Amino acid sequence: MAWDLIFWVLCFFINIALLALSFYQLLSLSDLEDDHLNPFEASTRINSVVFPEFLLQGFLCALFLLTWHWFMFLLTVPLTVYHLMLYLNRKHLVDVTEIFRDLNFEKKYRFVKLGIYLLLFTLVLFRLLPAGAFFFFPSKFEELDFRSSLFY
Repeated sequence: MAWDLIFWVLCFFINIALLALSFYQLLSLSDLEDDHLNPFEASTRINSVVFPEFLLQGFLCALFLLTWHWFMFLLTVPLTVYHLMLYLNRKHLVDVTEIFRDLNFEKKYRFVKLGIYLLLFTLVLFRLLPAGAFFFFPSKFEELDFRSSLFY
């Protein structure tokens, strides 16, 4: 039971990091749109966090696969495959010269990612809370506990 709690705490912190990185990119694009940043600064800020975000997303997806959390894995696999496709086609970085032309698409893309990460955050939180409750307050009826087979 302790491993279940450690797993969900790790997923919780990875998900918070993904939310923060996505929100940072969206904030940089909004500052660019309002002329608080020049295109070079905005693209430098965004490009510096793209690769760590891709690595965290891939690690989280692989973690769900290796621990047999199929529902969570199937939820994260489309975004991970899209990130992999962008990386292999070398379209994962924002171009300084074309950032204004692609600004609306980039903002919509970041909003969709933020929505996916918020949905994942909600699901991870709802799995973390029972794991913590069952760890800190053990039940004398553990054989009747069905929560361990909810998302397997």
